[in-house]
Amino acid sequence: MVKLVIIRHGESVWNLENRFTGWIDVQLSEKGIVEAKKAGELLKGYYFDKIFVSHLRRAIDTMDLVIESIGDKRTPIIYHYDDSQIREREHAENIANELEIIQSKALAERYYGDLQGLNKDDCRKKWGEEQVHIWRRSFDIRPPGGESLKDTLSRVLPFYNKNIVPELKKEKNILIVAHGNSLRAIVKHLENISDQDIPNHELATGVPIVYELDNDIQVISKQELK
Repeated sequence: MVKLVIIRHGESVWNLENRFTGWIDVQLSEKGIVEAKKAGELLKGYYFDKIFVSHLRRAIDTMDLVIESIGDKRTPIIYHYDDSQIREREHAENIANELEIIQSKALAERYYGDLQGLNKDDCRKKWGEEQVHIWRRSFDIRPPGGESLKDTLSRVLPFYNKNIVPELKKEKNILIVAHGNSLRAIVKHLENISDQDIPNHELATGVPIVYELDNDIQVISKQELK
């Protein structure tokens, strides 16, 4: 068996303010920092061969706090998957002491376009409860200038299949730290959730979800650590 652990970043300041965040690079709230540290405490004893993380700071800061709380003493080295410049890999003095982290925009939150930065309740007053619900919870309808959940899945799953599945097939334990909507793509794939049901599938902030997978990367068990 191999373990895949996914974590939605801790609460951000815009989660707290009930605003559409998307690709705006906001920081964790005080509660989010506590959630990330708790996630690391819950994962003590876990060993990750590689970590994949979004390029947004709320995910990166969550990852850093998780690593610190786990007590992993390896040197974390981030490789920017989206960087077109090809460089020689730089390793720690002893490669066995390196914790390899792959950072990519492919794992970013859903892009909310014109809604980014707006308070959700203000949006409901302007466009109506039903319209905002459609933008938020339909599978394939885009908000103005933004991505639908289907669009988000279309960029996350190819990255997952190309870069993460091969590592899992090598029996490497993987941690992914990302966002509610980008992680929905992976959850949908792993749990075979329908297009109709996935928009309403909630992932709590800062809660590790542990999947045990077989050799065919099929789910044997799932556990939320709280």
